[in-house]
Amino acid sequence: MDRDDIPVGHLLTRREALAVLGSTALFVVAGRSRMFFSSTATPSTAAAPSCIVRPQQTEGPYFVDEKLNRTDIRSDPSDGTVKAGALLTLTFNVSRIASGVCTPLPGAYVDVWHCDALGVYSDVVDPRFNTRGKKYLRGYQITDAGGAARFTTIYPGWYQGRTVHIHFKIRSAPAASPGFELTSQLYFDDAVTDRVHARQPYAAKGQRTVRNPQDGIFKQGGSQLLVAVQEDSRGHHATLNVALQL
Repeated sequence: MDRDDIPVGHLLTRREALAVLGSTALFVVAGRSRMFFSSTATPSTAAAPSCIVRPQQTEGPYFVDEKLNRTDIRSDPSDGTVKAGALLTLTFNVSRIASGVCTPLPGAYVDVWHCDALGVYSDVVDPRFNTRGKKYLRGYQITDAGGAARFTTIYPGWYQGRTVHIHFKIRSAPAASPGFELTSQLYFDDAVTDRVHARQPYAAKGQRTVRNPQDGIFKQGGSQLLVAVQEDSRGHHATLNVALQL
């Protein structure tokens, strides 16, 4: 089966998935893996997360490699202040596809960065703000034996020209050879965002101007990067399963 013949949104059977994987080349640029299509594969065990290859998206102008190894990224290490906003627990389940088999990927570095409730990023100079030296809402975790990396953060706000999103990067350890890297963004259902942004401190910024369907970057595979958000008395919870072809 040629992957170009697969209809968009088609759920592959096990036989189809293995056929696609068997005919797919792994592109490596400057020692880093490049994933160019999205599919599903059969996990090797029932405990393995769903094996879903996600599309890459632009890194954007605000990535700063702060090297902050921490689970809770709400605080600013420079002064200890904590960003206000709706609590969000974010889990990445990272797996690898090799020889048609999907298994958890331990030891991968997962970086996360996003804006605060008012649409401001830390440690950057922008025409709208200068936050150089601040390091809130940034950090990384290393996936555990089950391929999981977990973060405590806040639900992101919005800024002009973009829908609500969180940036992430999954990469190999610095000394690994060959290395790999996947950079992308995750998104939220607009209805969930509307409910969250109706509350403070988000409401102080007013009505957002771009929703998912109008966002130019979201149109490039964003529907495959939507996370389902669960809400309880402790806050909001979201999980993204990501597979890398290695």
